[in-house]
Amino acid sequence: MATAAQATDWKLVVHGGAGVIERSRISPEKDREIRAALDRALQAGSKVLDSGGEAIDAVEAAVQVLEDDPSFNAGKGAVFTYEGKNELDASIMDGRDRAAGAVAVITQTKHPISLARAVMENSPHVFLSGEDADLFSREQKLEQVPPTYFATGFRRRQLEEFKSDTVSALDVEYKYGTVGAVALDSHGHVAAATSTGGMTGKRWGRIGDSPIIGAGTYADDRACAVSATGHGEYFIRVGVAHEICARIRIGGASGQDAADSVMAEVKALGGEGGVIAVTPAGEMVYSFNTPGMYRGRASNTGRSVALYSADDER
Repeated sequence: MATAAQATDWKLVVHGGAGVIERSRISPEKDREIRAALDRALQAGSKVLDSGGEAIDAVEAAVQVLEDDPSFNAGKGAVFTYEGKNELDASIMDGRDRAAGAVAVITQTKHPISLARAVMENSPHVFLSGEDADLFSREQKLEQVPPTYFATGFRRRQLEEFKSDTVSALDVEYKYGTVGAVALDSHGHVAAATSTGGMTGKRWGRIGDSPIIGAGTYADDRACAVSATGHGEYFIRVGVAHEICARIRIGGASGQDAADSVMAEVKALGGEGGVIAVTPAGEMVYSFNTPGMYRGRASNTGRSVALYSADDER
């Protein structure tokens, strides 16, 4: 049950990836493009929340905006597999009843996050993958696009660099461009959503943390909502998103302390990346162990975005 304060105090946090995001590596023009895209995502989610809408609708709306922008590794602009394909993963979770939906290795749905939601709401399952997930998408009458829609020259060049054996998958990407959103609505409920194209040059049907409930995405009204971005193998091993929520719910930690301590564990294992989170009490959290993370947050009092570790939000 929402309190009187929660009834007017909605929150929204978004991310567009974490990694070696430094001013010296991003042109002023690209800086402006990314900030504008993050702000558009915040506007889309805020429109839902400001009208009394639900957190689950807000996170889907925000992530759809980022999936449409080729600046990010999700939807249009997704990275290529070793075989030169774009394979998309996404997940979504509703903190009210911990309903969840996820998809992996899909190739024809314009908005993977909407397919994840359709799995949650219109199937008896939580996780679908591959050609059958694309079939389910068509049955749900979600917008379809040819696989070439997701491809960009920038990402193809990254694959060529990777296959040249001169750089690793982590070096060629210079950031983990996964996108995500978490929200607290005016009814006191939280939700989380995450979408990605994975890792440049991935092989053998590799799936990272983004579509895995408890690793890349988790939402529970008793604790928080989390969306992660980073080196997925480590986030899976730590169970990052669920672990943060558990430390809040069971251990009594603040959202920031829980996120920071879990990200420290990821770093200790050798993993890099970041998380965003929001709690039912209204705490908005960023935590990352990289030089930067594309991020933004909004509430009924305003919105702001940031890119670099020492960036003043604006």
